[in-house]
Amino acid sequence: MIALRAAFVALLFAGPVVADDVVSARYEEPTTRYPHGVLGDTIEHGALVMETADGRAFRVRLPEARVFEDTMPRLFDVDGDGEREVIVVESDQLMGARLSIYEPDGLLASNDFIGQSNRWLAPAGVGAADIDGDGRVELVFVDRPHLARTLRIYEFRKGALKLESSFEGVTNHRIGERDIAGGIRTCSETPEIIVADGGWRSVLAIRWDGSRFDADRLGPHEGRKSFAAAMSCQK
Repeated sequence: MIALRAAFVALLFAGPVVADDVVSARYEEPTTRYPHGVLGDTIEHGALVMETADGRAFRVRLPEARVFEDTMPRLFDVDGDGEREVIVVESDQLMGARLSIYEPDGLLASNDFIGQSNRWLAPAGVGAADIDGDGRVELVFVDRPHLARTLRIYEFRKGALKLESSFEGVTNHRIGERDIAGGIRTCSETPEIIVADGGWRSVLAIRWDGSRFDADRLGPHEGRKSFAAAMSCQK
């Protein structure tokens, strides 16, 4: 996969490719070539544009079989080098979605595609944090929030994503919604993942210490205001 970097990256300026801090990112090249419609319409995007602190711009253009099926790109320093990368959801026409991390010179890491068309995943907020306090970054999403309803925690290690653990029976998105509910909050020293239970009855705060999960019910689910209160530490 790493060998494909050069094929998919085109600079928007004349000059060498140099990795740097990404200060903004956006999706471009809208397309209807992947008509899943999980986010309310069938318009996805074929390109990601990243801008660095020194004003350079880089474009990642996906092959025709793939799209960015996502609400927005997320900036986070995943590898701890002091420069932010971009976390995205990309989907393949045959294999469904995966979580991918891009830097200015291409794909840094990803998990495996789900394995079936029209199967999606929903990142928790910015999608990354040191969840278990071990000094390494974890990537967090809900795998198939409408079907499998399973929280996945991957750790970034040496340019790869390694599955750490899974927690079943939760969700953060319903078909047709334009946004993803909840996220990752830090109301104390321990990050918590804010999601709903699988039936959308309650808002939950989930913690992972590297060996076990703890889950607290914060209150009934009453729409996005419930998640807003939880994310602002009012619950």
